[in-house]
Amino acid sequence: MNPSSTKWVLGHKVTTHDTTGDYDLMIAETPPQVQGPPPHLHKSYKESFLIVEGEMEFFVNGEVKIVKSGESVDIPPNTLHTFSNKSEAVCKWINIHSPKGFRDFFEQMGIPADEEDAIEKSVAPEIVGKVIQTAQDYDMIIKV
Repeated sequence: MNPSSTKWVLGHKVTTHDTTGDYDLMIAETPPQVQGPPPHLHKSYKESFLIVEGEMEFFVNGEVKIVKSGESVDIPPNTLHTFSNKSEAVCKWINIHSPKGFRDFFEQMGIPADEEDAIEKSVAPEIVGKVIQTAQDYDMIIKV
């Protein structure tokens, strides 16, 4: 993995990968007890999550489900969702957005992983505020 493409985004360690297809691909690690983004939807993106290690709690259109290692969840466009790691273990997961474009969110909102205190900086109030203010620019419609 290219360390320069690894960033902390809202408490999650995200590594983006180049693809030749019309989708964005990334792998992430979520530490124990870390909340995901605010409930949101994407008007144009289809999103898929594959849990590689551990488990993640998903909220999808009002339903809560635990997705464990080896399981996946697909999120169609216009589907309200969020996720969090409520377990005591790290969760490793793969995320795909189709069509391409959402990768820019991770690159713009993330703190380089090799920067001192990157995880803490990624959840600082000014970053969270920036995410909320600019989310629509990335087709991320926040619903609170």
